Amino acid sequence: MKFIVSSSTMLARVQAISKVIGGKSTQAILDNVLLVAKGGTLYATASDKETTMETKIVLEKLEKDGKITIPAKILLDMLKEFPEQPLTFDINEATNEVKIISDKGEFSVHGESAEDYPLPVAMDEAAVKFETKCGLMLDGINKTFFATANDDLRPVMNCILVEMNEDNFTFVASDAHKLVRYKRLDAKSENGQHTLILPKKPALMLKNILPKDDSALQMSFNERMASFVFGDYKMTATLVEGRFPNYNSVIPQNNPKKVIIEKKELYNSLRRVSVMANQASNLVKFDLEAEKLTISAQDVDYAMSGHETIICQYEGDRIEIGFKSPFLQEILSNMTSENVVLELSDPTRPGLFLPFENDDEDEDLLMLLMPMMV
Repeated sequence: MKFIVSSSTMLARVQAISKVIGGKSTQAILDNVLLVAKGGTLYATASDKETTMETKIVLEKLEKDGKITIPAKILLDMLKEFPEQPLTFDINEATNEVKIISDKGEFSVHGESAEDYPLPVAMDEAAVKFETKCGLMLDGINKTFFATANDDLRPVMNCILVEMNEDNFTFVASDAHKLVRYKRLDAKSENGQHTLILPKKPALMLKNILPKDDSALQMSFNERMASFVFGDYKMTATLVEGRFPNYNSVIPQNNPKKVIIEKKELYNSLRRVSVMANQASNLVKFDLEAEKLTISAQDVDYAMSGHETIICQYEGDRIEIGFKSPFLQEILSNMTSENVVLELSDPTRPGLFLPFENDDEDEDLLMLLMPMMV
């Protein structure tokens, strides 16, 4: 096996896929990157067995097909030190010796046979197949990822729900305290209604690597696994068993109290007042009355308290409601509109946070936060 490849191209691609490698691999060989050279292309694969990333690199020259696995850390550490230049990889598959030849020298690394490298099972013909846009999927993940849980007992809550139907694509994530629902009206399913529960790690991989453009994203999935093909990359992921909770049942429909407030002012005031909140509860209280909102917090144990009043658009009856400050800050920091609409019904029901300005008519964003006892 012998090929010549651009050092910078190989570094960028191997860096991208190697993020999937876990800190504690179940098999030692999963600390390696699988390299397969054939037909003028190098296919590089990294995996933690649950999630597999593959990329393809066009070679400057391929003298002999073959395959080998090389420790990912050593390969990356080597590639980082080379300026842009063609590198020759000369691999003896009988001894697994890898020679990396640069314009100034030669380096030798011991690889491992590719025969034992675990690869995902091929997707069956019955799998659901979709084509959508990379940027659209990236938006859906970016809007919802922060609301996913870290719950070992309910792994399905650590995922992003993607619902595809004839009207829209809907992305949902919730940790039981906050919930985000993001709809894209410019994406539609032409072959019925389908649901994909995307685990956190593959969602994070897509978040880091998907382009922001309208290039094609090929999706295939069944009950056990999903694959995503875009550009020079392919990702295959094992899916989580279980059913995502009925999120519509927790979204209150009748919210007569509506507040319009500048997001940046609310966020900055919240950060200041939160310093005075009890460190265990992080409770902040909203006291709403005509045209003003008073945000307050206190820590009785340390005799600390603070409050600020900011102007808002509100004409309803007075209402007091409590929220957990870090969750509220997360919600506000993940909204891009200059002004926010807060919809409330009573202090025991969730508050809804919606963008007041919507630059894209094809987007529908809703964020929900459970209240705390005042």
